[in-house]
Amino acid sequence: MAVCFCCFKPGAVAQTKYSLDQHILIEMMESRNAGATKVFKDISNTTEMMSIAVPAAVVIAGLIDNNSSTLKKGLYLAESAAATTFVTFGMKYAFQRSRPYMVTPGLTKVSGGGGPSFPSGHTSVAFATATSLTLAFPKWYVAVPAYAWAASVGYSRMYLGVHYPSDVLAGAVIGAGSAWLMYKANKWLFKKKPGINDLRPAL
Repeated sequence: MAVCFCCFKPGAVAQTKYSLDQHILIEMMESRNAGATKVFKDISNTTEMMSIAVPAAVVIAGLIDNNSSTLKKGLYLAESAAATTFVTFGMKYAFQRSRPYMVTPGLTKVSGGGGPSFPSGHTSVAFATATSLTLAFPKWYVAVPAYAWAASVGYSRMYLGVHYPSDVLAGAVIGAGSAWLMYKANKWLFKKKPGINDLRPAL
């Protein structure tokens, strides 16, 4: 995502009335086309489904196989999504930042987006899902597609005109951080319970 930001011309930013956040969104809006807009809408719309479906699938697999390690992983994934949602919405209503299309002259949105802007809820949930999935299943073939999807969700929120780059960056940090903290909390919790020795493979 940071690479995308570097592609914009800093000289042009200085010559406009827009902040860097706003200028990036204006540049993105001017490059929109119908095909890409549809793709990014579809990507954005996968966020809620993935944050529910991934933990649910792992929990169900654990129940079917009667595998406590897999079940713990699924519960951890769900806890991470719930924690980042709680933190994100608390911050949204604490900061009360207006959506970019509401305060940036000439900027239009092409997707739904209500409530305060900072941080991006879609991005935080996507990165919580990607991070918790990677920590639960530490394989490159899990991490690469998980983070590619999460990054595309964050990019889509900017492309569609409903979030600033700083909203997306904050969302990514909150999501990944929430998943990591829940990982540490789960390790500590299960270590405190005598007779439970499968925490390390579980999380």
